[in-house]
Amino acid sequence: MSESIGPDFLRRTRAPYQLDKDHHNPAPRPPLELAYPEDAGLITLPAPEAFGTPPLDLRAALDRRRTHRRYGEQPLSLEELSFLLWYTQGVKVVTRRPSTLRTVPSAGARHPFETYLVLNRVTGLEPGLYRFIATRHALLALDTTPETREQIFRDCYDQTQIRTSAATFLWVAASERMTWRYDDRGYRFLFLDAGHICQNLYLAAEPLACGVCAIGSFDDPRLNATLGLDGEKNFVAYIASLGKIIQPTG
Repeated sequence: MSESIGPDFLRRTRAPYQLDKDHHNPAPRPPLELAYPEDAGLITLPAPEAFGTPPLDLRAALDRRRTHRRYGEQPLSLEELSFLLWYTQGVKVVTRRPSTLRTVPSAGARHPFETYLVLNRVTGLEPGLYRFIATRHALLALDTTPETREQIFRDCYDQTQIRTSAATFLWVAASERMTWRYDDRGYRFLFLDAGHICQNLYLAAEPLACGVCAIGSFDDPRLNATLGLDGEKNFVAYIASLGKIIQPTG
């Protein structure tokens, strides 16, 4: 986004919006997902319900939740990655409207985020940059060259936890999905949605003995350019690194 989120922006986004704008906006409804090539070789992820997650009480998960910036060398399994993606952006239903109902809340069920992933250690997957195709519960490999992962690391100000993570989640806003209904006020809802997603990642990581570090510090123009985003309609809004927690010894 080229406009700073300051007092003038907040005043402008206080404008009322139409709750029934879905029925009155003459502009075409934005697609539920960013386009990808029809012949793309998608990597189907294991069904999340088939993965036997160790039981964990919600109160215990909330009590144990903390930020982790250091990770063990153990890789994530493909089943664990599938579980984490399901509980951060999993599509439960595509409605007739159409809209998606997911495992996280979103204003007006607009769900304006795409999940990009920097994978360093996931069993069965080549390290690289991937995109989660939520409606198919599948992965799309975008770039498996080491140079791209290194560039993303540099775009995030050389934060070590990104390089040492098993996986780093980059949540990319498709802002038109939200502003189509809510105009400028949609940006408020968009960033609230980002918080819902990241909190789900923190909680879903707990039964997997994984730790998470939410990241808001990165070079927006450079990172958007690295991911091939225009920085206006589509831009990185939030990041989180994840890996196995280093268990104490002795």
